[in-house]
Amino acid sequence: MTTASGRFLVAVTACVSGVAHTYMAAERLEKICQQEKWSIKIETQGALGIENVLSTEDILRADAVLLITDIELNNAERFTQCRYVKSGISAFMREPQKVVSAVRKLLAAPQHTHITLT
Repeated sequence: MTTASGRFLVAVTACVSGVAHTYMAAERLEKICQQEKWSIKIETQGALGIENVLSTEDILRADAVLLITDIELNNAERFTQCRYVKSGISAFMREPQKVVSAVRKLLAAPQHTHITLT
């Protein structure tokens, strides 16, 4: 899964009800990554349970992790050693460019860098 930029991201989306916003955020992320020429694999934690589970290999391979969530994630400890951007779903849906800017900064940052957007 290589792109022109060679960037590979992983993400988890999750909302309180686990229905619409979880999947809307995942869709928006896919479109943004397409525009940025980044590859992405997205795990959703929604009403249907956890879908498209990120493997340990996916997480280790990722240049950055996006945690787009309004709730406590299942297995969040998987990401403590990673570079990640964390954002609430509604903030991400309103201003996705903030997340894109944070990812760009993160790609140049040391491992273990965590950015939380409010």
